Amino acid sequence: MARANESRGELLSMIAAQDLFETHLTTTDLARSIQFYRDLIGLRLAHLTSTREAAFFWIGPDTNAMLGVWSAGAGPQHMLMHIAFRASLEDVLAAPRTLTAAGIAPLDFDGVVTDEPVVLAWMPAASIFFRDPDGHLLEYLAMLQDAPRPELGVVRWSEWTSTDGITARDRDR
Repeated sequence: MARANESRGELLSMIAAQDLFETHLTTTDLARSIQFYRDLIGLRLAHLTSTREAAFFWIGPDTNAMLGVWSAGAGPQHMLMHIAFRASLEDVLAAPRTLTAAGIAPLDFDGVVTDEPVVLAWMPAASIFFRDPDGHLLEYLAMLQDAPRPELGVVRWSEWTSTDGITARDRDR
């Protein structure tokens, strides 16, 4: 991407972002968050620093992407964040059962407990949401090969895959 430098009329080149490498969340209980992200979500703990009260996790293959979790204490102000993890479609479809078995409530786009993913039709992507122990909204997302259908908004997976009255669940039996 290039843009003009207004003060000198020069053309500047910007570095193109290729992907998101890291993101950070705050927590009121670092030990609880380490257990959640390591033991339930399955991220690999990369580094723990007690002096800065933070933990860093690798997401996917080593050095591909990172999540930092920082202790924010128990103050009254709390900011909730959202992170989406790319996953395979097979894993997104299995996520409601997997999350439920781990004691985590799978949520739809509106935050209602669900037994199936939703499809964000404008992308399109299959998606399931859930919360970490601090209330941050997490998401497993798989891009779909189908053509975008923005007019559909957000629909349940079974609605997206319905063809001639046959749903994905029927086809999987």
